[in-house]
Amino acid sequence: MAKSQPLKISLNSIGLQARRQPVPWPHLHIVMTQSTVPLSYKAAGVDIDAGDALVERIKPLAKKTMREGVLAGIGGFGALFEVPKRYQEPVLVSGTDGVGTKLKLAFEWNMHDTVGIDLVAMSVNDVLVQGAEPLFFLDYFACGKLDVDTAAAVVGGIARGCELSGCALIGGETAEMPGMYPAGEYDLAGFAVGAVEKSKILNGANVEPGDVVLGLVSSGVHSNGFSLVRKCIERSEAAGTVPTTLDGKPFKQALMEPTRLYVKNVLAALAAHPIKALAHITGGGLLENIPRVLPEGMAAHLVKGSWPQTELFAWLQATAGIDDTEMNRTFNNGIGMVVVIDAANAAACAAMLRAAGETVYEIGVIAPRGDTASVLVR
Repeated sequence: MAKSQPLKISLNSIGLQARRQPVPWPHLHIVMTQSTVPLSYKAAGVDIDAGDALVERIKPLAKKTMREGVLAGIGGFGALFEVPKRYQEPVLVSGTDGVGTKLKLAFEWNMHDTVGIDLVAMSVNDVLVQGAEPLFFLDYFACGKLDVDTAAAVVGGIARGCELSGCALIGGETAEMPGMYPAGEYDLAGFAVGAVEKSKILNGANVEPGDVVLGLVSSGVHSNGFSLVRKCIERSEAAGTVPTTLDGKPFKQALMEPTRLYVKNVLAALAAHPIKALAHITGGGLLENIPRVLPEGMAAHLVKGSWPQTELFAWLQATAGIDDTEMNRTFNNGIGMVVVIDAANAAACAAMLRAAGETVYEIGVIAPRGDTASVLVR
């Protein structure tokens, strides 16, 4: 074999030359030091077939949520939705949220079928506060190892939540990420988009002294405060004082009761009564959520005892050993949605909501704030 010639590379732009000595062909060889067994994506921890199986189980669930406006849903690269033509000047309202550490109890107790409702409720109830009708919802489900049955139970809850709130489940993402999550655990995020007529956006600007504060009861803890809830469970288990039931429900069911969906009943009330403001009582409780919908200089004076404390919240307060103020800024404490309306229309609005299935209490009034806090409970 003839000797190889040197390779000359001219770098004329900078006036340099580089030379590389030849490597004779006989010296080129490959050393196989790794196994020759093929390494598939499934072997790496991602099961495409399981993901496909989940999609097939999701499709009929999503189909039940379809409504006017859906042009293309699950299966494409993007979902398509047309704003209903009955809107003259539609304004889109978006919301996003998760379920938080309530999921830790879902893992521990193997209760996955209702956390999807929580996921939907946290976003659509927020969208509702602006006066908007939820139109569609998307979810994100992330795990380390995809268990099709568990994921299908979760998405079944999401579909049920969408169905109950009249919005379409038109898309989502299932992410199987080996090493990112412990075995048996997952995380959730949800995204809702709604619409409201521009002229009917609720912003609380016309709230004034003398307006009535109505409280719509919650179904339980909803999806906030579970870091403290879990500590209460630990303390109660250590003391051997875990109650068998709370408010007539088995202990675990009482704590995992999904967040109440207020959408349909409150939208009907909005159409019939001059509601001035709504507040979804989530993280921060009554003390931090009501001020978000009050104009500058206004305060909500709530009457302590104007709504009953449930066994669930009484147990949490006693077990944690916290005062009323801490209860009212950590949990919804029994009130999941607040309605502010003028005194002349308050009774009729409350009656309509009760007839629709809501439990409603008149819990306070709006007053000038002065030098006090924006929410007083006394």
